[in-house]
Amino acid sequence: MSRTPTAVAQRRIQSELRDWLQHPPDGCRLVQYDDLHTWIIELQGPESPCQPQLYTGETFRLRILFSERYPLEPPEVTFVPPSPVHPHIYSNGHICLDILYDGHNGGWSPALTINKVALSLRSMLASNTDPRRPPGDADYCARMRGRSPKETR
Repeated sequence: MSRTPTAVAQRRIQSELRDWLQHPPDGCRLVQYDDLHTWIIELQGPESPCQPQLYTGETFRLRILFSERYPLEPPEVTFVPPSPVHPHIYSNGHICLDILYDGHNGGWSPALTINKVALSLRSMLASNTDPRRPPGDADYCARMRGRSPKETR
């Protein structure tokens, strides 16, 4: 994913950037973007007045790498370690969420935006009641060292 996004991808990313800056999702803040290829987003741990949340008061960072074929294929979205302790988030920041992947088991659609991805991740955190890592976390992280989460299923 080191290649520059196509003109179509760049127009889409610019459009999403304008939308983000005008209407950022609740609890999210864009802290950095480099030549439209890489975004860093801060995600606040969700809060609920009704029940205690595991991540209240915590801030996490997401790295979004846009591929040259965005939005036809999903961006690479990972938590910048330290990542939240969650059954669907590996300690290296890789996230098990179908909308982040395309292909047979993926749920990515070009209709999705980074705003929607960020809201989905906050919702995923808000619904968690089990502070643990996915099974096989250490083995997965060792095997995937330095590789994209898109290289695995």
